[in-house]
Amino acid sequence: MSSFDLIVIGAGPGGYVCAIRAAQLGMKVAIVEKRGGAGGKPRLGGTCLNVGCIPSKALLDSSEHFWNAKKHFAEHGIAVDPRLDVAQMMRRKDKVVSSQVGGLDFLMKKNRIEVLAGIGAPLGSGRVAVTAADGAKVEHAAKHIVLAMGSVPIELPFLKYDGVNIVSSDHAIAFPSVPKRLLIVGGGVIGLELGSVWSRLGAEVTVIEFLPQICPFLDADVAKELTKVLTRQGLAFHLQTKVSGATVANGAVTLVATGQDGKPVSFTGDAVLVAVGRRPLSDGLESAGVALDDKRRVVIDHDFRTSVPDVYAIGDLVAGPMLAHKAEEEGSTLAEVLAGQVNTLDHDLIPNVVYTWPEVATVGLTEADAAKQGRAVKVGRYPFAPNGRAKAAGEADGFVKIIADAKTDRVLGCAIIGARASDLIAEAVSVMAFGGSSEDIARTCHAHPTFSEVMKEAALDVLGRAIHA
Repeated sequence: MSSFDLIVIGAGPGGYVCAIRAAQLGMKVAIVEKRGGAGGKPRLGGTCLNVGCIPSKALLDSSEHFWNAKKHFAEHGIAVDPRLDVAQMMRRKDKVVSSQVGGLDFLMKKNRIEVLAGIGAPLGSGRVAVTAADGAKVEHAAKHIVLAMGSVPIELPFLKYDGVNIVSSDHAIAFPSVPKRLLIVGGGVIGLELGSVWSRLGAEVTVIEFLPQICPFLDADVAKELTKVLTRQGLAFHLQTKVSGATVANGAVTLVATGQDGKPVSFTGDAVLVAVGRRPLSDGLESAGVALDDKRRVVIDHDFRTSVPDVYAIGDLVAGPMLAHKAEEEGSTLAEVLAGQVNTLDHDLIPNVVYTWPEVATVGLTEADAAKQGRAVKVGRYPFAPNGRAKAAGEADGFVKIIADAKTDRVLGCAIIGARASDLIAEAVSVMAFGGSSEDIARTCHAHPTFSEVMKEAALDVLGRAIHA
């Protein structure tokens, strides 16, 4: 039986970051991964690197190039007649993924982390069983055990995945050709991103959402703007519509639903992407004494401790948004806690991003959140359209919205819809982390011409003195 200071079960963003940080802090670390690669070697990176964040962003970038070539190059004086090669697009996506996974293999060796292939399971405090693909089981000892198994797509009982007509996001990043008609059940981040990919490549995309707005976590103004922009790009939306069944015949899928008016409605497509969320991979943990909540998430305290001594959990297994960067921050913080440091992670400062185009990024409170808390706020808003860099790039859609405390001017939240929102949100996160105000942003010099100047103008608007309004 091998013995370690720390064994991490799951090599996704939370798990591998936790392992690396712990190794940096002098611990003897092993990481367990069940996903197999070439030659039976564990394939690190979890959902994010293999079938989630990275491959979807590769396809988003490729499809954006194709869309721009068809729709926008001419206005720049570039005459082209683009032809789509889906197979090459998929090869590029796979190459990007393989490169990232290979980088993780290097980092494990660099940090002397032992990689154990198989399915890891805690056996209570201090022991982990690793079951290999051939069924062989080996037990290992550890002072501390971290559960980081992540999540999988939710499968609806009346929309069982067949991998062809009814698919999950895992399948939708690998279509061999563009579906003529793609139905998407769920108007969240995954549905909108993959809907954007296939719409740009020529699919007729219809999004069916049960709630009154897409991405319910978004500020209502931002959700409304995003719906408008994506509709203009060709996506069709049916909100407050509940899907209740499906039939597959002659290669086509027909969804049965109830519309906003309460009347039956149906939709027919060549494929249905079910994107109604993900569930934690917590199956079997109760047998080891690990307590779960009513959503089958692992119950933890402030320092990630589970109900079993010396067993911890992070990432998609625990409460909070299922985001790779949340898992990373939790993994790094947990390693430091195990080394005797203090947990300083503020979950209210974890940004959320939707990688459509324009992008959407948010952090902190929305206006609705502030109202529910009874907080008096000031709001600043500034559009991308007047911004010089946005005009030069042809990226006029969207705006920045900053929420600040009415008395102290402290920034409580920020929502961005527009070009490079995923990068711009970092400024708001940094300011909020240090308890900064809208005036702090307004008095910071932003280079000209840049998209970041929209942040400055929105902050000035909170103070009632936007220059270019």
